[in-house]
Amino acid sequence: MDAQQVFTFGQQGLYILMLVAAPTLITVLVVGVLVSVFQAATQINEATLSFVPKVIAAVLVLSITGPWMVSTLVDYIRRTLMSIPQVVG
Repeated sequence: MDAQQVFTFGQQGLYILMLVAAPTLITVLVVGVLVSVFQAATQINEATLSFVPKVIAAVLVLSITGPWMVSTLVDYIRRTLMSIPQVVG
């Protein structure tokens, strides 16, 4: 196993990580901005007002995209494990 293969595995792992985490992170970011704009417009400074909608949005996104996330991660792990004999031998 040379350095190029190590970097390729690392790059693929980081790409899959970003791909799987993006839907949840983007949704929570958008909900947080919308709640912040609402709080600024109404001058309501309540901590739970920003926390609860983010949690609800994250749970909804995870319930919708969860099967896709799991199948993507399983495919990546399967490809990585199947490539071990080629890398070692």
